[in-house]
Amino acid sequence: MSARSRLGVVVAAVIALAATVVPSATAHAGPKVPWTAVLDGAALQRTKVRLDHGDPQLARTLKDLTARADNWLGQGPWTVVDKPKPAPGGDVHDYLSQAPYWWPSQPRTAENPWGCPYVQRDGQRNPEVDTGTDRQDVEKVFDSTYDLALAWYYTGDKRYSEKAGQVLRTWFLAPDSRMNPNLDHGQFIPCKYDGRAIGIIDFSQSYTSVLDAIAILDTGAPGWSEGDRGAMRAWNTAFRDWLADSAFGKEEGAAQNNHGTFYDMQLAALAYATGDRDLARRIVLDARARRIDPQIAGDGSQPQELARTRSWHYSTFDLVAYTRLAAIGRHVGVNLWSYRGPDGQSLFKAVDYLLPAATGTEPWGHPELEFHRFAASDVVHAAADAGDRAARAALPRLEAPPGGDLWALRPAAEQLDSIAG
Repeated sequence: MSARSRLGVVVAAVIALAATVVPSATAHAGPKVPWTAVLDGAALQRTKVRLDHGDPQLARTLKDLTARADNWLGQGPWTVVDKPKPAPGGDVHDYLSQAPYWWPSQPRTAENPWGCPYVQRDGQRNPEVDTGTDRQDVEKVFDSTYDLALAWYYTGDKRYSEKAGQVLRTWFLAPDSRMNPNLDHGQFIPCKYDGRAIGIIDFSQSYTSVLDAIAILDTGAPGWSEGDRGAMRAWNTAFRDWLADSAFGKEEGAAQNNHGTFYDMQLAALAYATGDRDLARRIVLDARARRIDPQIAGDGSQPQELARTRSWHYSTFDLVAYTRLAAIGRHVGVNLWSYRGPDGQSLFKAVDYLLPAATGTEPWGHPELEFHRFAASDVVHAAADAGDRAARAALPRLEAPPGGDLWALRPAAEQLDSIAG
């Protein structure tokens, strides 16, 4: 047989093989990979396939997730225009929240209805911040859309995606109820400040859940249209630009504690979600010398967070931001977990510093008004997934957070205890 004949036989064989393999692969195509900013979309796809094949352990975890999603079906939607009083300036579409650790120092009277001046009590949450502003409602928007989008992705039940779409459209898109894409009046202090830069953390601590929920819905969810997708992208682009360019944004970005870490994480996530991968990559790269070097000590402690009256909360809280930032880095080719600072600083060391208290083998030796061991659960999971052997060994001894450990279904660190600020 000539060389030309042999080549013809080989080509024919390849074509025949393709004819048998490609249609089969198409016929059994799995769920779409969502282009999530923090969550690993490919991991979600693999988990979905395992669920579809009857994985019993994942099925049990899914019950915890769908229980949360079911609870949201009868709630909301929420809107910024529902608050009793508009934000300073009078626009009801502006987001408003109140500083959580500031309290009135004088009796309330007709002449002094707020009880001013307000004084700070670090770590002690003033209950009045939970009424009269948008803070509580926006947390429901964040939590509900995340739970509902994930529940739809794993079950295919359109009730979940349709509800998530309704919540998102009401809060962000509908002309009569939408929020303006700024945080000019976050964490105001009565009689003192109309808004503060640190109010940005109201969003940065949880808004990546919304970005990932949108990415999940974008894979073809019922109740979420191409128009919704484009309008939400425009809102996020405007919010990204406000965060990068506003005076409050620049001030928050200069913070040297968890506020600065969360700012970087949120801006990087928004950049990635709106198509600016270069900005996302620069932020993650800069976090090595700008954040890890000054904020994490050689032994893994976080001195700025240990100085707080709730040092355990803030140590775990800051690592939520770091582990999410590392997850964004994975999407843009930066391995933040592998970085070692000049004194040996690293994310692995910071997580390992928490392990004795996280596993209950040793008490937490720093000030803490309200210790919750489960607060470290997600960041330990994140370190274990990134290759930390000590964290992986600690997993069986972690305390499950309220509502169950959902890491297998949403492998991205969440703030697991409720205090914020």
